[in-house]
Amino acid sequence: MPRPSIATPAQVRETISILLRESGLSSGASSISFRRAVSVRKVRERLGGGNPATIAHEINAVEKDFIGSDAQQLSIPDLPADIAALMAQLWQAAVGVQLTEVLQLKKDAHSIADAAKSALVEEQLRNQVLLQELAEMRSATAEHNAQLAQATSQMAVLADQNAGLQRELDASREREAALQAAQQSLATEQTGAIAAARERYDGLSKQLLQETAQQRQAAQVEVTRMTTQAKFAEKREASLSGRIEQLEADLLEVRSQRDKAAGEVSALKYINTSLKIQVDEFLKARTGEKVLVVPPNQSKRRASAKGPGRD
Repeated sequence: MPRPSIATPAQVRETISILLRESGLSSGASSISFRRAVSVRKVRERLGGGNPATIAHEINAVEKDFIGSDAQQLSIPDLPADIAALMAQLWQAAVGVQLTEVLQLKKDAHSIADAAKSALVEEQLRNQVLLQELAEMRSATAEHNAQLAQATSQMAVLADQNAGLQRELDASREREAALQAAQQSLATEQTGAIAAARERYDGLSKQLLQETAQQRQAAQVEVTRMTTQAKFAEKREASLSGRIEQLEADLLEVRSQRDKAAGEVSALKYINTSLKIQVDEFLKARTGEKVLVVPPNQSKRRASAKGPGRD
């Protein structure tokens, strides 16, 4: 984008006129006096900026109008000799004065040239700074445009999200209204149910108190019966304990009798075995045959097989 101009040509001309009035110059002044009063640097300082080329062009135009065009050369007749001598003297005096003025003007011209060089260097530096600022502004503008495009796209996405959220909000409000109506209905039903439950609770409480009193009476009767049965069980237990002691004494007696009988049986077995040995020896002595010693049980079976008359 082109940078807008800081000063217009009309503003430049008005500033030049102000500088000329402040210097006290009038129309027809010399170019040197004009340049002393007006310069690009002074005009830019008054305007606070501006294009140096535009300001220089306007200064040149105003200078032509202010100084005017060169006068027509008129033919002048030759001077007389005496007048020429006097004029030569005057000319020499004027030349001396003019040389002094020329030296002064040259000195002023060098000062103006130095000032112009300084102003040129300053303008070049300022121009470089402005170019750098222009590049930075262009880069910042490009970045800003990219950010603006990104922000625009994000805004479009957010607008879509906002529309979706608005629709969800409307649906949520409708659901909220329906839920509030249902909640009001449930509250009404709950109030009725609580009243009915309270009435039922009161009836059940009375019935429970009655049943509790009846169960308490039945429990007292059962406790009395159980107490009686416990006393009877204690008596029976005492009787059974005596019976058990008697049975234990009888058992001890039976065990002692059994041990005594077992001893007697063992003695009889020993006697029987001794008798059988004696009988076998007797038979052996009579027959001279070898007689086998058999156990008592087998001998009993043999004896029973022979009969009572074979001994």
